[in-house]
Amino acid sequence: MAQTHTYDALVIGAGGAGLMAATYLQDHPDVKTAVLSKLYPTRSHTGAAQGGIGAALGNMGEDNPDWHSFDTVKGSDYLGDQDAIEIMCGDAPEVVYELEHMGLPFSRTEDGRIAQRRFGGHTKNYGEEPVRRSCYAADRTGHMILQTLYQQSIRKGVEFHDEFHVLDLIVEDGSCRGVVALELETGELHQFRSKATLLATGGHGQVWSTTSNAVTLTGDGLTLAARNGIPLQDLEFYQFHPTGIYDMGILITEGVRGEGGILRNNEGERFMEQYAPNLKDLASRDVVSRAIYKEIRAGRGIDGKHHVHLDATHLGQDVIENKLPEIADFCRTYLGLDPVTTPMPVEPTAHYGMGGIPTDVDGRVEVDEQGNTMRGLYAAGECACVSVHGANRLGTNALLELVVFGRRAGNAMAEYCAEAELEPAGEAPMEQAREAVETLRTRDSGERPADIRREMQELMMENVSVFRTQELLQEAKEKLVDLRERAKSIAIDDRRKTFNTDLTEAWETVGMVELAQVITECALNRTESRGAHSREDYPDRNDDEWLKHTLAFRDDGEVELRYRPVTITKFEPKERTY
Repeated sequence: MAQTHTYDALVIGAGGAGLMAATYLQDHPDVKTAVLSKLYPTRSHTGAAQGGIGAALGNMGEDNPDWHSFDTVKGSDYLGDQDAIEIMCGDAPEVVYELEHMGLPFSRTEDGRIAQRRFGGHTKNYGEEPVRRSCYAADRTGHMILQTLYQQSIRKGVEFHDEFHVLDLIVEDGSCRGVVALELETGELHQFRSKATLLATGGHGQVWSTTSNAVTLTGDGLTLAARNGIPLQDLEFYQFHPTGIYDMGILITEGVRGEGGILRNNEGERFMEQYAPNLKDLASRDVVSRAIYKEIRAGRGIDGKHHVHLDATHLGQDVIENKLPEIADFCRTYLGLDPVTTPMPVEPTAHYGMGGIPTDVDGRVEVDEQGNTMRGLYAAGECACVSVHGANRLGTNALLELVVFGRRAGNAMAEYCAEAELEPAGEAPMEQAREAVETLRTRDSGERPADIRREMQELMMENVSVFRTQELLQEAKEKLVDLRERAKSIAIDDRRKTFNTDLTEAWETVGMVELAQVITECALNRTESRGAHSREDYPDRNDDEWLKHTLAFRDDGEVELRYRPVTITKFEPKERTY
């Protein structure tokens, strides 16, 4: 008999968004809250974010939230919803100071204020010149945010269920009434009933073969939503960070360029001056990634290979050791080189999904193009799409989104729980999950998950990455149909119940193939270039036809596309120049 647990609020995922929501929920003594995570919380991927969190504090030069909003809208290639962007940038200073008061050890100026550095796409006076807006803790900012929020959660008495893999939502009569989860330690299924459930499960970078994302970032929240009839918004927009370690994908923070690092080709030329004369190496990420690819295609990669150099040798040992210590350690550990004396080999790496589960500004999940919501279901963080990033995210806005909208979702859930009743939940989701797990665990023969995953990742990297064409996308679409059919007969070697990672990886692989299909369909359908979505056969942005969000509904392998308008308040679309 399955174990059943009852709470007022459930938080699925223990990264920055989930922990921020949990700390606010726990401030309401009448709201019984639990966090479920397939990892130990401090292993969450928020801890990998390096360079900083954006906020117009003005500690190191004039700044204001309206300039931050303008840069975010422009960086989004005008696809971001400006009402949500204004909220995020307006709340940023208050949230950063709140994190400081929680104990986050920010780097400091000589007079003791929070230090700030430059970051790509962030400017003063509406694009006039770069501004220092990124608040940082050396190059371990995400790690410090995660540790601080986890400490606060423990201090406030948040209840955690670690190493529980959520398999399905319990959705009945248009409301979410909890989840079904697999306990990794025992292999047993548990039913968690709740009034309100928050999806804060992070990104889906493992869909690609070269990625900065941890192996756990498999798009679980997106799959849960799509399988329950909820659309996914703007999945064609996936950001490739320009500076991943060559052939590994491990991230080299934009903070290196913020401190003055320079991208160079095989001739030693600072090539970004050609592509972004104003901001150069600190142009937005989509611009820099495409520039690197163009240099490589033109034969100017280092030693004829698929990478360029990120040169920080002129910054000096003091800057690298004190402001970029983690990067120095990565380079020495994985590359056997010292960035103090030797340039770093870098190439674009799959990094961040701008799209996700559509929500309003308080995290309520929207189920159609009219903005109707599902009772009791919320989402925040990278798995959600508010949309503050539009077609391309600016550096530092990911950590900011986590804490701003994690806080708002937590408060909204608490208000909902105070008024809502715990609704009855049937056994159908539990029985369906049990049957699916047992079928997968006991199947005698079939495709190996690793083979399916590898083929999908390589296909997506070749056909659905920085540059796209009709031919490449159509080929990917057809091959993904075949991979999905093959994934139906996945078989595993490990038959145990206890800590069966063979089982959970197979489960994740099936979900990722489904996500890859949606991403490819959306990319094939959008016949323009905008932000991170770059179609070589449609090189221009087309506001007349495509200034709109894509909503993708999955139904038994078929993808139906609908649209909703972009919210524009004060910044009308213009040509992006850097």
